[in-house]
Amino acid sequence: MRREIFTEEHEAFRDMVRSFIAKEVTPHHEQWERDGVVSRDVWLAAGRQGLLGIDVDERYGGGGNTDFRYYLILDEELARAGAHGPGFAVHNDINGSYLIRLCTEEQKQRWLPGYCSGEIITAIAMTEPSAGSDLQGIKTTAVRDGDDYILNGSKTFISNGILADLVIVVAKTDPSAGAKGVSLLIVERGMTGFERGRNLDKVGLHAQDTAELFFDDVRVPSANLLGEEGMGFIYLMQNLARERLSIGAAAVAGAEAAFERTLEYCKTREAFGRPIGKFQHNRFTLAEMKTELTVARAFTDKCVLADAAGELTAEEAAMLKYWNTELLKTVVDRCVQLYGGYGYMTEYPIAKAYQDARIHTIFGGTTEIMKEIIGRSLGV
Repeated sequence: MRREIFTEEHEAFRDMVRSFIAKEVTPHHEQWERDGVVSRDVWLAAGRQGLLGIDVDERYGGGGNTDFRYYLILDEELARAGAHGPGFAVHNDINGSYLIRLCTEEQKQRWLPGYCSGEIITAIAMTEPSAGSDLQGIKTTAVRDGDDYILNGSKTFISNGILADLVIVVAKTDPSAGAKGVSLLIVERGMTGFERGRNLDKVGLHAQDTAELFFDDVRVPSANLLGEEGMGFIYLMQNLARERLSIGAAAVAGAEAAFERTLEYCKTREAFGRPIGKFQHNRFTLAEMKTELTVARAFTDKCVLADAAGELTAEEAAMLKYWNTELLKTVVDRCVQLYGGYGYMTEYPIAKAYQDARIHTIFGGTTEIMKEIIGRSLGV
């Protein structure tokens, strides 16, 4: 089924992204997986290619184009290539929305040029050892002291955490005010008391650095407050729909890539004198996956257009994230089964896809949280 949400300019951009990945990402990805982190060089290369800060105003070094479909294409092509190391989506799709919308003019001039060039890598620190999906349960505090905030606490599972030069930290500036006491502070590399813990050893996404962060009496200037004090929880809720759209779109692209590889394998791998795709059970399995992916693709593209029109709801974004990430997990599992023993060997991309897929139903809000959001919208 032909997709109708892209123009010729979008497709030309897709060709450029594929060339970039082939040159700057794929040849190095296995080494990055061994290292547990990508080279900063790929961030600088992405900046030179104009792949960072596409929606940032040109006066700060960005592309000046607010069409989210360009980020969508980048996300899709990285997912199709199995290139999960570069944390561009966290930087572009998530953190960029906070910086563009909430930064003061002084902050924009200070941070956005480096953000667009790849010299400043960003992360967002929400999750804590005892607070995941329940953001109101965070314990990190930021107490005002003159012109500074004194930040104390810890965060975990932070994508881009090792490389990050700038971290958006979710903290309680008024612990007695519940959600209304949450604020966003920008912590910069080198601030006294800001330490990184382990680069966490994960089941998959081995090239993507995921870290623990610790804040011990970090003195953060009030000039690094992002937006207004006490508005942090609202800012987070406003950005979650776009984050979940990004995750869901990448998930279906990854599932499609796994299916396409498996389909070709089923046409060439023989058992009992014929291609394994000729067996009815396998043919039916392929037919089921193709149908499910086609339906998911149609809903995904509809959500992309709704987002472009400013009409994507939190419930629709939750549906997309829930459905597509669960589908990714199911599709990749069935593909491994079709590969047989070879599907369990990490030298095959499908095995790596199996490892990498599992996290998608967890980060950005678990499947259970997505169902809760959807269920509440039904009035039950």
